[in-house]
Amino acid sequence: MTDTTAANTYSGLDFNAPLSDARARRLADRVAAAGPGTVADLGCGWGELLLRALESCPAATGTGVDTDDRLLQRARAAAERRGLADRAEFTAGPADAVRGPFDAVLCVGADHALGGTAPALRALSGVVAPGGTVVFGTAVWERTPTAGELAAMWPGATADELPATADVVDAALDAGFRPAWIESANGDEWDAFESGYLSDWERRAAACADPAEAAALRARADTARGWWLRGFRGVMGFCYLTLTAPAG
Repeated sequence: MTDTTAANTYSGLDFNAPLSDARARRLADRVAAAGPGTVADLGCGWGELLLRALESCPAATGTGVDTDDRLLQRARAAAERRGLADRAEFTAGPADAVRGPFDAVLCVGADHALGGTAPALRALSGVVAPGGTVVFGTAVWERTPTAGELAAMWPGATADELPATADVVDAALDAGFRPAWIESANGDEWDAFESGYLSDWERRAAACADPAEAAALRARADTARGWWLRGFRGVMGFCYLTLTAPAG
């Protein structure tokens, strides 16, 4: 898990999740297949997945919500560059304040803002329109971590901290959804995600004129890299569910 305890510009990442361009295109195309008129992204970050969905759905409008104004500014600038500013609105606020219904809802790596996996899926069932589509992505254990692996991860990591993919699917079913597609990030996506995140710290450290500040940046990067390479690499996964809401 990346070091989220200090600000990062995420300049080395397209998405704030282990998500390749190819998988993002497939997710966007699945959203587009139902012909939505409205799309929401809860915890949108800099809005890249929402913008991809809007590019695949030329008749749709989109609403992205996040609490980080800096990331929302990046989202608005990207929408302007790509000719989507008239169809994409980015709003600062908590995910649990969003009210639907929307024809499609994206929630990738943001279920913590809705209380965790099962509470988030229950909340999403009240935001998506009947018969609508939800793309839900969250971290999972690919297998139960050993005591040594847990000790090498972030402080306080526990074996029951994350669900398995099967548990996420069960929670989606309990919330009333039907799974249309189930997939998982692969090793290349994880390596690109973690390397892209850490590259930002390295660039900032290399450009820093203050040796003490540069050392602190590198120390943070080294800590996060250790969590990844010695702790959760090959152990923590990320599942993506494309879900269909009940027709009503």
